[in-house]
Amino acid sequence: MGIVYNITQQPYYYETGPFRLAVVAMFGLLLAGAYRLRLRRLTAEMNARLDERVSERTRLARELHDTLLQTIHGSKMVADTGLDDPADPARVYQALEKVSIWLAQATEEGRAALTALRSSTAQRNDLAEALERAGENCVFNNSMTFALTVDGVARHMHPIVRDEAYRIAYEAMRNACSHSRGTKLDVELSYVRNLVVRIRDNGIGIDQGLAAEGKEGHFGVRGMHERAGRIGATLRLKSTGSGTEVELVVPGNLAFRGEKPAPQGLLAKLRRFFRLAG
Repeated sequence: MGIVYNITQQPYYYETGPFRLAVVAMFGLLLAGAYRLRLRRLTAEMNARLDERVSERTRLARELHDTLLQTIHGSKMVADTGLDDPADPARVYQALEKVSIWLAQATEEGRAALTALRSSTAQRNDLAEALERAGENCVFNNSMTFALTVDGVARHMHPIVRDEAYRIAYEAMRNACSHSRGTKLDVELSYVRNLVVRIRDNGIGIDQGLAAEGKEGHFGVRGMHERAGRIGATLRLKSTGSGTEVELVVPGNLAFRGEKPAPQGLLAKLRRFFRLAG
């Protein structure tokens, strides 16, 4: 008679019921986590779209202020001047002529603003050329002189940064021409490490309260600060003792599209240093 052995094989851990339950639970947790992640991503996208709509509405309000409203307000002032003495035909005719010119300008500015809202990100524009054109137009009917200085070589900029920087500088130049009572308007544009724009005048200066928060009911200075914040820039407005200085600094990693700083900017600084030292 042979010997009989009873052999009992214990199941491997992955064959046990608790392990299978743990796998099912883990799979359920993974599904729940994926669902929550997807839901969070959809919520973030929806919030981003809502923020974009609010930002676009704010930008449109700034565009209207920077173009149509200011020009139309100026046209009203010219018309009021002509109406002060309606018995003088020459004065009335001159006022109507100016109003016609200003309304034509308002039409062009409005069309340019709408074009910028629709396709500014697809257009390439030279910031220096735009600032020079804006400065010359600003002092056209003014006793001020205008000078633009460019440090470094023009670099490929993000379209939104370029547009906002231009609008900030344009508003600063218009304020200088309209309110500074100065005789000089100087603009400096630097492409060296960061994008830097400085606007200086030799006028009466600006109150620090107005420089920080703007005038109640007006959106000029406030809009400049909002624009600077939108592109991650630093904006400073200050009285220098001999006028007003507006400085906009946009970090290079935000302003420029994957380009290294141009060495010509450093060379220009060295040349300027030795020229001053000599």
